[in-house]
Amino acid sequence: MATTKPTILILCTGNSCRSHLAEGVLRAAAGDILTVASAGSKPAGYVHPLGIRVMQEIGIDISAHTSKHMNEFLSAKVETVITVCGNADQACPMFPGQVNRHHWPFDDPAHATGTEEEKLAVFRRVRDEIRRAFESYADGRRDALKSMPKPACC
Repeated sequence: MATTKPTILILCTGNSCRSHLAEGVLRAAAGDILTVASAGSKPAGYVHPLGIRVMQEIGIDISAHTSKHMNEFLSAKVETVITVCGNADQACPMFPGQVNRHHWPFDDPAHATGTEEEKLAVFRRVRDEIRRAFESYADGRRDALKSMPKPACC
């Protein structure tokens, strides 16, 4: 019996930073049990280079990610939508099949100012906050799968 993995869509306004950090973390933590994607309500058209850099520091490569509009997912069966910024939470439509919606706001590291090292410090802090939240979410999803009754076999 083939089962499809539930789709988790992570939304942010620009889909250039926070949503990609979260997508990378969640895919690394639970890509075997979840399909993970990210999008934005007003996509910036790029993934922030410092976001790519701080993810590489923890062994997660998001350099091939692209900035996408959330409308690309309106015909997809999205089980859970997680917004990571206030504007995306307000702009978020309902998706077909959507069962869950979470709003976990994080600071936008793309607005960090100062030297490159000061900006990197903000990116690392937000990455680590996102990592804690999304790895915990992945753990919870795994626990829920373990507690599900096993189907009667052949």
